[in-house]
Amino acid sequence: MRIFFTWSENISLHFNLDRLLVAHLAAMPLIIAADGVTVPFRPHPKTAKGGIGWREVKVSLLARFSNQQTKTGVTRTQLHQWRIVASLGNIEHLKPRLKLEALRQGMTTASQVVWISDGARGFWQLYRDCFAPIGAVGILDFYHATQHLWQAATAYHDGNPARTPQQWFASLRHRLRHGFGKGIIKELDWLSKSKNTAEATKPILRQVRDYLKLHLDHIQYRSFKQMGLPIGSGMVESVCKWVIQQRFKGTGMRWSEDGFNHLLHLRLAWVNQRFDSLFSNESLSLSLYSPDR
Repeated sequence: MRIFFTWSENISLHFNLDRLLVAHLAAMPLIIAADGVTVPFRPHPKTAKGGIGWREVKVSLLARFSNQQTKTGVTRTQLHQWRIVASLGNIEHLKPRLKLEALRQGMTTASQVVWISDGARGFWQLYRDCFAPIGAVGILDFYHATQHLWQAATAYHDGNPARTPQQWFASLRHRLRHGFGKGIIKELDWLSKSKNTAEATKPILRQVRDYLKLHLDHIQYRSFKQMGLPIGSGMVESVCKWVIQQRFKGTGMRWSEDGFNHLLHLRLAWVNQRFDSLFSNESLSLSLYSPDR
């Protein structure tokens, strides 16, 4: 099957292969992280009239990573040779671009491939379609998972003054972080069926229970940390801020779709260190107008 792209799309996909990974980078695991960020658009093309229409830009970061210890003994994830893919539109717009970049970054030969994102269904469908088949480890962002625990903790009230929502949440969070996800699911299941639980609370407990069950393989945080893997998606959230928000969400900015896409692909070429090669075949000589002619 042949895939055709417009000239502007070809900017961010630029087919010339990256320089070969040096040996020490090639031996590192490859991480692929994804997130979304909204950008203000004009409601109608070719006119600035009307209100703001917000649309989501899907962003993905690909990088080799290693773990470094600070002077205080804290382990930090360090990224190497990172690349960014971004697309305005749905997951199907992002999918071929991300898969192509993953292949360029050595997805099929990496010692390990790690996927990390929040719970957006589209991202996890992309993971199942493109990365799970090659054995990539899927990780649900820990902070995102704890937000669901907080939802359950604040909804459930058993009348016990010794267990406030904050205390129960702290306990749930600690247990989730240290590998007791199955126990949390069982507890939520029991509470959702208990006659002592308010009827209005049961659907919320079931919803959180089912969500954790769906991502059971992706919330094994104790195992992930033992494997030296990150459990938070802050790296791609940072990319969303400095690549998208800083450039496209300035005061008074509202974009047309064409204008946004043209500048987005140029910006991606720049951040991915492909801007110069993009125009390598173009003559930069200028024909200057002389007033004496």
